Amino acid sequence: MLESHFYIPKNDRLKQYIEGYYFLSDHGTEADQEYMTFPNNYCIVSVNLNAKVQLGRNAIYIEPCPTQHIYASFVYRYVNPITVHYVKPCKEITIYFRPLGINYFVDNLETMFSQKKMTEFIPQFSDFKAEMNKIFHIDKRTLQIDALENYWLSKLIVKDLAFMKSILLDIESNMKIEDIAKKHHISRKHLNNIVQKNLGKSPVEYRKIFRFRNAISNKKDLKNLTELSYENSFFDQSHLIKDFKSLTEINPNLFFKNVNTANKNVWLFT
Repeated sequence: MLESHFYIPKNDRLKQYIEGYYFLSDHGTEADQEYMTFPNNYCIVSVNLNAKVQLGRNAIYIEPCPTQHIYASFVYRYVNPITVHYVKPCKEITIYFRPLGINYFVDNLETMFSQKKMTEFIPQFSDFKAEMNKIFHIDKRTLQIDALENYWLSKLIVKDLAFMKSILLDIESNMKIEDIAKKHHISRKHLNNIVQKNLGKSPVEYRKIFRFRNAISNKKDLKNLTELSYENSFFDQSHLIKDFKSLTEINPNLFFKNVNTANKNVWLFT
């Protein structure tokens, strides 16, 4: 099974923007590993060394490639599970950017968000592949972590996103979309457009996933689905079951039985 310790950024400034990251190695695991990952509101950048990566509609297929090669994928919007299949172990660094987090590092997000699907990550800084290649070739994990964090710190852009942060808090608070638009003196259409521009998804989609992820995090503290529903802003248990089936393709009882929700990486191995 894939070993992927989830690291929280050491740097306090990075913690504001990056939830965490993990490393995969090209040895120590069996061939033909496959897992399902479920919708979240992070922007996820996965960088592979010497690998051929194929991005499908709801699948990522990864196999070793003999040439020195860096490929980075960008996942920011998915409402169904994604199956990730490794033909053989490959080196990988995956970074989870918090909602709005990646906006502080990349200026060409609107172009990438316009793809409306998984796509290659091509930031505007030209040294990305060369520097990631160097990081892959650092043997000691602590030094590798320092290099990774220093690289992203060097790309940090000072931005004022206070308006978007306020809107995001309103969406997360379960305020009606119409009321959020009125509060900020904009039309619902304009609200949808600016959220799409900055997050790569609509306010309704963001809220649905936010509620789903909160339910996963809170499951251990609650006795049953009814409690879980009302504690996480679902209308009722039927609403929770409907959203879980939509986002995971299985019912919530089966999901919680088969997925270790204590892990930062909420994966279902197949």
